[in-house]
Amino acid sequence: MIPLPASFLDRPIAHRALHGPGRPENSRAAIRAAIDHGYGIEIDLQLSGDGQAMVFHDYDLKRLTGAAGAIQQQSAEALDSLTLIGGDEGVPTLREVLTIVQGQVPLLIELKDQDGRMGPNTGTLERATAEAVEGYDGPLAFMSFNPHSATLMAELCPDRPRGLTTCAYGMSDYPTLSADTRAHLRTMPGLAKMGASFISHHHRDLSSPLVAEQKDRGLQVLCWTIRSPEEEATARRIAANVTFEGYMA
Repeated sequence: MIPLPASFLDRPIAHRALHGPGRPENSRAAIRAAIDHGYGIEIDLQLSGDGQAMVFHDYDLKRLTGAAGAIQQQSAEALDSLTLIGGDEGVPTLREVLTIVQGQVPLLIELKDQDGRMGPNTGTLERATAEAVEGYDGPLAFMSFNPHSATLMAELCPDRPRGLTTCAYGMSDYPTLSADTRAHLRTMPGLAKMGASFISHHHRDLSSPLVAEQKDRGLQVLCWTIRSPEEEATARRIAANVTFEGYMA
């Protein structure tokens, strides 16, 4: 187990960076704003058509750019030429984001599941991510909802902390996953194999006995996504830190 550095626990973590008016989620502007305020930063990774790790949440481009199609259908150059809705810039690569952050604040990197099944069909995004972070000397950690992805990151970047993004996996939130898959993921599988040092759990399910079990095992408990000071106060009764958006934590 590679411990989660103290910098991930001593300040709130801005969800998809400090986004707001003029600063779209996961954008360069939102990342610079989080740095200016001293917050940690959580970002999401998707894969471009030419195999680059892109800082972007959705599989489809429509909600965030207005463009049609999947992110994997576009090259990194084409994605940068798009304009994120609410801003004036395109989709950044992970390499560029690392150049902006330069170790000034901790970076929590979530790798998105690539086939919608949360299964073992992983590798391309994980390898692109490992290549991008090679030589980066700032604090960063990896996580994913897909335990296979987080386990592969442990193999590719054994000196970096990793964890599992977790929740109660209700059917309404994950309708494309089978009941068996949701039940399996609910147990937080693979934590020992990946050498996890933390989980990031949905804040409304922090009272789960499974969360308490991991906390008793010495794993740090982070949570997502807090949207008010009241939610933050409640979450901090259990969680060591919060991922937040929509207010200044």
